[in-house]
Amino acid sequence: MDFNVKKFAADAGTFLSRAVQFTEEKLGQAEKTELDAHLENLLAKADSTKLWTEKVMKQTEVLLQPNPNARIEEFVYEKLERKAPSRLNNQEQLAQYMIDAGNEFGPGTAYGNALVKCGETQRRIGGAHRELVQTSAINFLTPLRNFIEGDYKTMAREKKLLQNKRLDLDAAKARLKKARTAEAKAASEQELRITQSEFDRQAEITRLLLEGISSTHAHHLRCLNDFVEAQMTYFAQCYQYMLDLQKQLGSFPSTFASNNNQSSLTPMQSGSLPSVSAGASLPDMSNSIVTSGFIELKASNGSRKARVLYDYDAANSSELSLLADEVITVYSMPGMDSDWLMGERGNQKGKVPITYLELLN
Repeated sequence: MDFNVKKFAADAGTFLSRAVQFTEEKLGQAEKTELDAHLENLLAKADSTKLWTEKVMKQTEVLLQPNPNARIEEFVYEKLERKAPSRLNNQEQLAQYMIDAGNEFGPGTAYGNALVKCGETQRRIGGAHRELVQTSAINFLTPLRNFIEGDYKTMAREKKLLQNKRLDLDAAKARLKKARTAEAKAASEQELRITQSEFDRQAEITRLLLEGISSTHAHHLRCLNDFVEAQMTYFAQCYQYMLDLQKQLGSFPSTFASNNNQSSLTPMQSGSLPSVSAGASLPDMSNSIVTSGFIELKASNGSRKARVLYDYDAANSSELSLLADEVITVYSMPGMDSDWLMGERGNQKGKVPITYLELLN
């Protein structure tokens, strides 16, 4: 107990001495030991790295999850070390609404079918965005957060310890100047040697630690490359999904047929859909996926010739790639999806989407 009291008194005395020294420095009444320029630059670089890392990290979180309430909820679950409940993201929620609306209006109608197609595409985009969020969290946000909560905290702790050692050193210098007797001077000189040694040792420790900032920048650069690659993959997927969707919607002339001579058609003809251009005639209604031609073909065991409307890249080995304006043979097979037919070109065959085809008489 007596030991604890003495330790508490010694700590209180040290704290008071540092407080007095700090106050006198601020008031210009005491000299301050300056750090060497290299160490000062390292300290400034560390503080700048921490500042901008926090800003980049927080704004990336906003970009990946725009909903602030969702971000707060995820943060709370993370601190509780529990898994956040799964929820639909914005694209997936929109996809569900579109698909439900399309089923309500009837998938056999042009509008209902288009809504379902749009919903399926939005769902794919939502899945791609979910992958982007997961990849970015692992390869980009986590390393940045580890620096803020780990490495920088260690640097800040050593920086604070260096500040205390400097205050102790300057307080010892001040006491030596004020010493009047030989005995007081000897004691003050001994104290100065000790505080100088402790300050030099702490300055070296802090310097070695702060020089690791260059390695931190190199690591964050690799993480940034990973983030850019994840974004490139995401945007490439979105572009391909939307390109495919646009081609599919371009084969729905029934959407515009009733307004063929009305001014409301003009914006659609100006370039939003690749199959309709200004002044061009619309395809015949018999080419729509909801017409009797495809229905009869699916109901029969026969085959028909079909012209390809757009280029199509096969997604896997079961599908057949197509070139615009080529003519292929198409037929149905039992159990096939209503939006697909089997296509044949020479000795090549595979599934082809109906929306890319125009049956020939």
